[in-house]
Amino acid sequence: MNTNCNPNFGILMIDDEMPFLRSLSISLERHGFNNLYRCQDSREAMRIIAKEKIKVVLLDLTMPYLSGEALLKMIVEEYPDVSVIILSGLNQLETAVNCIRLGAYDYFVKTTEEGRLIEGVSRAVRMKEMHIENQNMRQKFLSGTLEQPEVFSKIITQDQAMDSVFQYLESVSISSQPLLIGGESGVGKEQIAQAVHVLSKRSGPLICVNVGGLDDNIFADTLFGHHRGAFTGANSARAGMIEQAAGGTLMLDEIGDLSPASQIKLLRLLQEGEYYPLGSDRPKRIKARVIVATHQDLEQKQQNGEFRKDLFYRLRIHHVNIPALRHRKKDIPMLLDYFLNEAAKELNKPKPTVPKELLVLLDNYNFPGNVRELRALAYDAMSQNKTKTLSMESFRRALNMAAIPNKSVPDTSLFKEGQPLPTLQETNDLLIEEAMRRSKDNQSIASRLLGISQPALSKRLKKKLSDKGID
Repeated sequence: MNTNCNPNFGILMIDDEMPFLRSLSISLERHGFNNLYRCQDSREAMRIIAKEKIKVVLLDLTMPYLSGEALLKMIVEEYPDVSVIILSGLNQLETAVNCIRLGAYDYFVKTTEEGRLIEGVSRAVRMKEMHIENQNMRQKFLSGTLEQPEVFSKIITQDQAMDSVFQYLESVSISSQPLLIGGESGVGKEQIAQAVHVLSKRSGPLICVNVGGLDDNIFADTLFGHHRGAFTGANSARAGMIEQAAGGTLMLDEIGDLSPASQIKLLRLLQEGEYYPLGSDRPKRIKARVIVATHQDLEQKQQNGEFRKDLFYRLRIHHVNIPALRHRKKDIPMLLDYFLNEAAKELNKPKPTVPKELLVLLDNYNFPGNVRELRALAYDAMSQNKTKTLSMESFRRALNMAAIPNKSVPDTSLFKEGQPLPTLQETNDLLIEEAMRRSKDNQSIASRLLGISQPALSKRLKKKLSDKGID
């Protein structure tokens, strides 16, 4: 079966009138549904449901052989997870109520309610997709394992929070709904998008577009494309990124920087599933799954009126946040080793030994640039290194420029009401003990954390030992 079917399961239309089946098929295809099955003989319906992956059924009430009502009872009894939408040529309230009572998902008059019928099918499909995704997530989180761990092999990590992220992504990868990837700059959001694209098994390409800083016109032209003559200089037609990503995945990076006008265009694209190339009055259907990424707090932006609330909730149907490197310190040795290997091959140099002191130094750094910053540090150090042991000089220089001390405002909750405050001497001793613990007894690093010179720290340590009577 085509891996780009929409939805991922089948929609079965059952009606004894072939012209109506053809007309309904065209309407559904026009609205982006292509995983369709038609059945003109009601006696064949249960066989098709058993054979194919059918989750939504459009069922005519009045048919020869098996009536719609009889077939509804059979489907509800044997396949309770299938949503059945009843179609009737007559608007009969009593019949509609009876069908709902028997287990039908919805009821429409097929001759006069085509628009509402399409909306009903879309609603049933979305509900079924969410139900399947919830089941997948429960199963994955209970099992605690990945079905395709090789997809994430390029993302170097041993962090449990990242494992949970991977399990979630496996669960939602087949969804056609948008996915929002949050996280600071440099955490690897594009790698996550690539993994989701591979997991989705879509036949089309992954197209990545950085929309940060694009004005409204350039944004529209980049995504939607244009016809020849659409504007001055448009000497030939150009396919937009949406069309280039057909059958695949479209990733929009830095989505938090979109202008209000561009936000409206993106909202309409996601809501309607169609767009107009510049200079065209004929809409095109979007045939790509949309992934968006941002380093900004979209929830805060929409609360401040800087990002549309309706677009925010549309985008975060599926949402994952990638932890910053400072929250996954155990990954630093693995990442450093990987990047040094990578740099050594690229620079045609032997890989040097990493001094233990370097890992302690990096463990006490906040990495505002995250994984990307660590990679840059590793490459810079490798390019300058001339010995068998990796020099720490370039790291010290870079980290000094970045103000390595992790200075933060003390938590006032440390000093509880009614409790005596520690003396200055006691506070000094506690700070020195904590700095030595974090630096694994490395005075050079501990002095940097405390913001004092190494001789000053050495003097305080000696005085502390002397006060305790230790020579």
